[in-house]
Amino acid sequence: MIAPVLYAAFATMTSAAMGASDRPVLRIEGERVHTVTGAVIENGAVLVEDGRITAVGPSDTIPTPDHATIVRGAVVTPGLIDAWATAGLTGPRNHGPDQDHAERDAPVRPELRAIDAFHPRDPLLDWIRGYGVTVVNAGPSPGQPVSGRTLIAENRVARVSELALEPDAFVVFSLGDGPKSRFADRGTASRMGSAATIRQALMDARDYSARRALPAADRPPVDLGLEALVELLDGKRRALMHAHRADDIDTALRLADEFGIDIALAGGAEAWLMADTLAAADVPVLVGPVMARSWRDGEQRNSSFACAARLADAGVTVGFMSGYEGYVPKVRVVLWEAAVAGAHGLGAERTLAALTIDAARILGIDDRTGSIEVGKRADIAVYDGDPFEYTSHACTVVVGGSVVSDTCR
Repeated sequence: MIAPVLYAAFATMTSAAMGASDRPVLRIEGERVHTVTGAVIENGAVLVEDGRITAVGPSDTIPTPDHATIVRGAVVTPGLIDAWATAGLTGPRNHGPDQDHAERDAPVRPELRAIDAFHPRDPLLDWIRGYGVTVVNAGPSPGQPVSGRTLIAENRVARVSELALEPDAFVVFSLGDGPKSRFADRGTASRMGSAATIRQALMDARDYSARRALPAADRPPVDLGLEALVELLDGKRRALMHAHRADDIDTALRLADEFGIDIALAGGAEAWLMADTLAAADVPVLVGPVMARSWRDGEQRNSSFACAARLADAGVTVGFMSGYEGYVPKVRVVLWEAAVAGAHGLGAERTLAALTIDAARILGIDDRTGSIEVGKRADIAVYDGDPFEYTSHACTVVVGGSVVSDTCR
């Protein structure tokens, strides 16, 4: 257990200056402070000023500035990262007005950008924020061979341009059952068709790039989708490959080798069968949803709660994602998903790392968030007990130095 306490140490906040600033000076105290990149600090404290962590250590070594807001709890961790979600693009009601996660008109749509549809006031973002999720990699749902690009954003309410940590991040690809069922009449009725569609899109981008170097009169018109894929081929962005079955994962690795693109695997129900291969290829895996329904005849039928542990044991970098599901509410709480993996071999320490610093490394934002270190953004969650116990609650959540949730949930 992360918190060896048998009682619920509730978080408290006291300050005459509360409400005086959107980003007050915070002193966050915990019986256990998990920096993730360093040792656990017993009876520790974190000082936050102007949105940044300015000090961390034993409580008696950290100053208390005048007018500081005091936050107390049992366990302090970095804010959690949902490494791929459709939160912000899929509202809770599952009807047209709040569904902006996909365009189903064509199998290849790399020009689509999540930033153009992201809704910071989506109730589902508020819901997961209340459990400590401070950063989301929000993007188009899987199902199309190429479905668009993700947005890595702070999980708070503000203008989207202010929230974007990476406004234009991964290009999303899908292999497996999704393309087969959704675009069977447009060339992806089989896994062969899906792979060929992706391969053709990348070949078209390679050709487009060459023709864009021609004299102005001979250049093709600008194609936003191909421009995005050219950047992928040039190493300026990365691919998120959604695949569950081992043979689909192998196809993703083969495509990455063919075109020299940098990929992260998402989903990975059978990734545990490919653990050594993924480790050798240095391909990280966003596992999830861990508790997804494993239909008898579906591509997730060989999923395992121990998948993340098997991957980590082999040396694969693991993060967790809530992913996407076609039924209400479409968004899961990644903390609960990860807790199940933690109880099936991953353990508390590696589970917390996968939810924080390792997810940040996969997303390329570990220089800014993912751990409690001086100089980093103050993305912090405060719990009244072990975060991976269902009886515990997130009582204070801080995003970029602002308290965005102070109700125990």
